Amino acid sequence: MVPCVKAMVALVLAFLISLPSMVAYAGNMYQDVDVTWGDGRGKILNNGQLLTLSLDRASGSGFQSKNQYLFGKIDMQIKLVPANSAGTVTAFYLRSEGSSWDEIDFEFLGNLSGDPYIVHTNVYTQGKGNREQQFYLWFDPTADFHTYSFLWNPTHVVFYVDGRPIREFKNLEGVGVEYPKKQPMRLYASLWNADDWATRGGLVKTDWSQAPFTASFRNFKANGCVWSNGVSSCNSTSSSEKAWLYSQRLDSTNQKKLKWVHKNYMIYDYCTDLKRFPQGLPLECTVRTKS
Repeated sequence: MVPCVKAMVALVLAFLISLPSMVAYAGNMYQDVDVTWGDGRGKILNNGQLLTLSLDRASGSGFQSKNQYLFGKIDMQIKLVPANSAGTVTAFYLRSEGSSWDEIDFEFLGNLSGDPYIVHTNVYTQGKGNREQQFYLWFDPTADFHTYSFLWNPTHVVFYVDGRPIREFKNLEGVGVEYPKKQPMRLYASLWNADDWATRGGLVKTDWSQAPFTASFRNFKANGCVWSNGVSSCNSTSSSEKAWLYSQRLDSTNQKKLKWVHKNYMIYDYCTDLKRFPQGLPLECTVRTKS
């Protein structure tokens, strides 16, 4: 019996020794983000592999990344609120602090059952936005998880859905257009009620009998320059580890993918809204059409 007891003890000890590393591996959401509001409506589940945000009549919920970044390639898999999501907004965005903030936005505008979500994108520089582009998606974003990504470097910002570019915002500082490159940004996500504007301009209100509404997040990946105490982590990493940082343009394949999205799924582009800008389109729009 003694050898058996010793073997069992050895197995137990081996398990206990390995347990912290197993938890650390599984607990990426615990390591990477903090649930910051919602009074319990934001939950980290499955040993940190899943995070859910919920919304009811009393409150929505949200989380933010522990780290700040000054440039990065950020990915998140998201499954949006199913069925009648009218009036709700699921937001996934980068934002700096202060009154003259920079921001790069995905916002998913809910809709009535059977009607498509609208993907609302925007770019803020020094507190100024008004650069909206909106899209439908080519799949049901509530049926499964899909990957939504930002590539942000000194040359351009690219929005991706499942690896397909849907929007590019270029650095045009040379002609006087501000670009977000000096302020570190943190990742945020939230689920909140916006039925005063989100669905058909506010005509369709949130049906609270369907609450709680829930959006799910997993597989957060941040290949970025972590900003801490005024120092970028990319100062000490090799160029081969941050190829995304030096990306200057979309290659021909991705340019074709971008054009395909714009042709088939873009439903609003501020750069073509002459009624909104009667004094002339924003400068980046006129430069873009000439290039």
